[in-house]
Amino acid sequence: MQEVKTEIFDERAILVGVATQTVSEQKAKEYLDELAFLAETAGAYPQRFFIQKLVQPNSNFYVGPGKIEEIRNYIIDHEEDKENSISLVIFDDELSPKQLRNIEKELKVKILDRTTLILDIFAMRAQTAHAKTQVELAQCRYLLPRLTRMWTHLDRQKGGIGMRGTGETQIETDRRIILNRISLLKEELKEIDKQKSTQRKNRGKMVRVALVGYTNVGKSTIMNMLSKSDVFAENKLFATLDTTVRKVTVENLPFLLSDTVGFIRKLPTDLVESFKSTLDEVREADLLVHVVDVSNPTFEDQIAVVEKTLSEINKEEKPTILVFNKIDAFTYIEKAEDDLTPIKRENYSLEDLKKMWMAKMNNSNCIFISAKDKSNLEDFKKLLYDKVKEIHIQRYPYNDFLYQKYDEGELGE
Repeated sequence: MQEVKTEIFDERAILVGVATQTVSEQKAKEYLDELAFLAETAGAYPQRFFIQKLVQPNSNFYVGPGKIEEIRNYIIDHEEDKENSISLVIFDDELSPKQLRNIEKELKVKILDRTTLILDIFAMRAQTAHAKTQVELAQCRYLLPRLTRMWTHLDRQKGGIGMRGTGETQIETDRRIILNRISLLKEELKEIDKQKSTQRKNRGKMVRVALVGYTNVGKSTIMNMLSKSDVFAENKLFATLDTTVRKVTVENLPFLLSDTVGFIRKLPTDLVESFKSTLDEVREADLLVHVVDVSNPTFEDQIAVVEKTLSEINKEEKPTILVFNKIDAFTYIEKAEDDLTPIKRENYSLEDLKKMWMAKMNNSNCIFISAKDKSNLEDFKKLLYDKVKEIHIQRYPYNDFLYQKYDEGELGE
């Protein structure tokens, strides 16, 4: 449990997580830190954290009944305080319809789970018709099995012909409406996908490079830096939803660079399914630039999340450059000489990390940069140029001779 610093937000929230046999208390705390960032992105102030150790999440309340009572008492204690009254409780996993009903009955405030929060942020960030359609489809898929909870205020009568209450009637009506809406949205996405596919075909056979990575690692900043464009970039989660494609030229070599939606832990299945068309840019890319926030203490976990998600949407292994961004924000705790405890992640210096990761990557497909202050920018461009040129030569073997002459200075641009 932890108190958090105060800022001005629309709503004040409690965040709830569990530590299980597979998720340590430290991991659960890291997940809640990320959930807090999600809450802030959505406009809520995370006022208090609650973490409970359980073998597995409780099937009725996610946490145990005692913890629910503790949360309820905290909410009641702050009811009279207008500045600190709680209007929202957010749980760090997707809740079942049964859990949602039970928790709302006990706490009597608005309840969100991680999935609902992410969907809300996506809806807030969606700008184009494509993104809005994908988000609405994910919302409808999520809502469908949870309709019962929305109509508990309506009368229920005994079952049987002619004896169905207004609750059942309204639920069945809404279910048909949502199913029809899902079918319509799928058709709309098919039409949009056809247009996108035509656009991709019209780009010719230029080498395609896709920026991928966890959300808020600096992909859009790198996109702006390389393409000299003005793609929206902000220190918030999911600042980019729509894939942006720009033509970039490094030295004499043009290629297409795309900025894609960021990934995150526990990304809702419905959202991944709905955004598969957006991720076509990743599937069709010739080269992936995996951007990592090296200043984040859990960056190795983030790398694993991105690699897992990429394997789910694309089975084909692609050449990848690993770009460790934000070296300007990297910090570490220097260990005292007489400290004999094992070295932890926070005690690694940037040079230690470079030795580890540069050694891990084959053919030096790894580089450390700062897109913000442009540190190592030229080295990054050179690495990108070499990889794109390698793919380009495989596609157009005749150009190998021309590239050699250019590199030797015998040809102009």
